[in-house]
Amino acid sequence: MVKHDGDKLMAMSGVMLGHIPVALLCLPFVPIPAAESLPWMVAGMALHFGYQMFLVNSYRIGDLTQVYPIARGSAPLIVAAISIVFLGVDLAPVELLAVLVIGAGILSLGLTRRADGLRNGRAAVLALVTGTFIAGYSLVDGTGARAAGTAVGYYAWLALGNAAMLSIYLALRSPGTFRDLATHGRRVFWIGGTASFVAYAIVTWAFTQAPIALVTALRETSIVFALVIGITVLREPLNLAKVASTMTTLLGVALLRWVRS
Repeated sequence: MVKHDGDKLMAMSGVMLGHIPVALLCLPFVPIPAAESLPWMVAGMALHFGYQMFLVNSYRIGDLTQVYPIARGSAPLIVAAISIVFLGVDLAPVELLAVLVIGAGILSLGLTRRADGLRNGRAAVLALVTGTFIAGYSLVDGTGARAAGTAVGYYAWLALGNAAMLSIYLALRSPGTFRDLATHGRRVFWIGGTASFVAYAIVTWAFTQAPIALVTALRETSIVFALVIGITVLREPLNLAKVASTMTTLLGVALLRWVRS
């Protein structure tokens, strides 16, 4: 929805502000997060906001099938490296291999050329920075959700805080966005916001059930669906390189599923 819309800031704002109704609906049914999770929650709000801003700018100048793979493919590799080196997480050799295969498959999608036959270096750099933010909020949210004692409660409050930060930014930099959301942004607000909240609430819960590096790697296989959407909806070109990259990603998923079973 963000990539397809002409006003990408409005579309991204619709998705993020669309978290508010779902988050408020969840609050009466989930525990209040433990106080120990508050610093992680605040850090997560800031990292999500940075991710949203860089993703919007990446989509302005790059194809979905280039930007999304680089952003998503770099994240599990960064998370795995930090988890092993700094957090002392012990991944089995085959698990680490699976994460590397998934990351390599997704990243290789971003190396394909645009429809005009040229590479978009600026979009690639912005997408890589976006991937760094994804890695950052994945690690922070995984740790924060575990400290909170409630994954959905943690994310519901984080989503509200993130929406507040975005609202302040829009009021200062783009107040007309609120008007646009009330008119032609209602679809992305309700559909995009609800889908986005539910998806990441599930991911946040998964962070409390398995190593963050493995959850992040499996989460980023969404690139396979993004590839299909890019080709069928956005009419971006399909080539052998994209097919090979997708198959590599799925190989990593199968490998990870095999070792975890």
